[in-house]
Amino acid sequence: MSDDNQIFEARNQEMIEKMGNDSDVQSATRLWFDKTFPYEYSYHFRWMGIPIIQYPQDIVAMQEIIWQVKPDLIIETGIARGGSLIFYASMFEMMGIDGEVIGIDIDIRDHNRQAIESHPMAKYITMYEGSSIDKNIVEQVTQQAQGKKRILVALDSLHTHGHVLEELELYSPLVTKDSYLVVFDTVVEDMDASYSDNRPWTHGDNPKTALYEFLKSNNRFEIDTQMNDKLLISVAPDGYLKCLRDTD
Repeated sequence: MSDDNQIFEARNQEMIEKMGNDSDVQSATRLWFDKTFPYEYSYHFRWMGIPIIQYPQDIVAMQEIIWQVKPDLIIETGIARGGSLIFYASMFEMMGIDGEVIGIDIDIRDHNRQAIESHPMAKYITMYEGSSIDKNIVEQVTQQAQGKKRILVALDSLHTHGHVLEELELYSPLVTKDSYLVVFDTVVEDMDASYSDNRPWTHGDNPKTALYEFLKSNNRFEIDTQMNDKLLISVAPDGYLKCLRDTD
């Protein structure tokens, strides 16, 4: 790395840390999130024509992770309209990786399936319909993961504590060293409880509480705090987990 690049990166690290420790910036971030959430902000973006239902900051974060890790398999629980699957597949296409994307959802609606299967990026994608914690689904995904060298997992299905904790236990063994296990919608714990009205998840029962519980007994992963500090606006605060070591 050239001296100029080293200086640039060092400056970035310094500013990211300062930003993460700035209480005024954190307060402004929380206010912005609360003010925009009622307008369904995450629903307004598309990737290659398909609704992705993610914040732009998290899309960029996943792009950085995929470029860094260069996975040959990405597993995501929760498909919704399919934009994330198309995004992951397009990264394989751009990077020249002969990879696979697996999407799991308990209900893949016909119009969403059709949009995904007819997309130019569909050649990378396999979809399983069923609960992400169903034994048969997990067995099929595990079998498909055999022989893969670098595996990344993203959890974005049912956001209750119990469900996410079980997903973490079932899918974390598939994540390879130096890759990531990403838990989306941890922000539920930080939001006003009224935003969870009519939902099965709320304060004390959500992906972040499951993540914290998981980390108490699993030493393969740690929270990538720098990702928190530089994103600020994210649906996954503390949700970017880096894998530190191989499975035993």
